[in-house]
Amino acid sequence: MRMVFCRKYQKELPGLAQPPLPGSKGTEIYNEVSEQAWKEWQANQTMLINEHRLNLMDATSRQWLVTEMDRFFANETYAKPAGYVPQSGE
Repeated sequence: MRMVFCRKYQKELPGLAQPPLPGSKGTEIYNEVSEQAWKEWQANQTMLINEHRLNLMDATSRQWLVTEMDRFFANETYAKPAGYVPQSGE
């Protein structure tokens, strides 16, 4: 099992099996984000796409998601769906 120092959780955790995105952003996530944090981001991202009715063909929408993803992994304030209640420990 490949371990990474997760930038979200600030500890060693199991990493992803492969980069989740193409290019340098995918490599960055592969090297610095745990599988757990990536799965949590994917769930949040899905809710954001649905709630904001984002068109992923639109470059502005994609860039907004990347910005929110970076904030999520850096433990900064990031967009959450309206009425979102975090699970315990989040």
